[in-house]
Amino acid sequence: MIPLNTTLLAALILVFLACLFAYKAIKVVPQQTAWIVERLGKFNRVLNPGLNFIIPFIDKVAYRHSLKEIPLDTPSQVCITRDNTQLSVDGVLFFQVTDPMRASYGTSNYVIAITQLAQTTLRSVIGRMELDKTFEERDAINSNVVAAIDEAALNWGVKVLRYEIKDLTPPQVILQAMQQQITAEREKRALIAASEGRKQEQINLATGEKEAAIARSEGEKQAEINKAQGQAAATIAIAEATAQAISNIAKATQDQGGMTAVNLQVAEKYVEAFSALAKEGNTLIVPSNLSDLSSLIASTMQIVKNTAKQ
Repeated sequence: MIPLNTTLLAALILVFLACLFAYKAIKVVPQQTAWIVERLGKFNRVLNPGLNFIIPFIDKVAYRHSLKEIPLDTPSQVCITRDNTQLSVDGVLFFQVTDPMRASYGTSNYVIAITQLAQTTLRSVIGRMELDKTFEERDAINSNVVAAIDEAALNWGVKVLRYEIKDLTPPQVILQAMQQQITAEREKRALIAASEGRKQEQINLATGEKEAAIARSEGEKQAEINKAQGQAAATIAIAEATAQAISNIAKATQDQGGMTAVNLQVAEKYVEAFSALAKEGNTLIVPSNLSDLSSLIASTMQIVKNTAKQ
């Protein structure tokens, strides 16, 4: 008969072996995770998320991979640009495991492989650019790095999603030179803006003077026109008044005593004319027939009569 203690020990051993077997056989894989199972040292299958069973002591979980997007900091490195300028560059790489089997057996360490490839590709891309272009074309640099790494990473079961440059730091001397260049460029723009302002000011002044001269000439022209019109109107008025006066004189000569008044008026004008001529100079021209004043008046009246008849 087997002692009780031996039986209890055997039962405990069996329970322990059963628990150990269950622990080794049952595998619960988390979401967005893939486990690689090897059977006797050879790839067997990939365990998907959820409850899975393996054969204890024959199968084993050799690799565990996260299928999430993983950010990877790439160490800072010195790159030489096309114009022989040193740049300190660092960035961050985003990748994702898409093929767990290749990620396990394609390379001994895909993280190190991706990091090294990102650094060498970045040096190559920046080496084809000048310093100014590296600051302007960050998107182009990122795209070139992603394209180069992604092509090689296919054999490692990894998909490179994007690469972002965090810092581009040139040497201090270059930074000072760039600052001086920026300052000079700003001063140049300020001078150009000031000269453009002065140019526009001169244009505005010239335009104003031109318009003022045109306005003055138009005013002078209108003034001359108005003056000419005024003179013409005055001449017409004088002519009309003279004609009216002559007409009145002609009518007056037809009335009784009209001719006598005309004779008297002509005589007075004749005398006034000679008086004015005597006052203006020392020399006095006297008509030869001055004594025959009546004949002169008669001649004048004959002209008046003829004019009145007409």
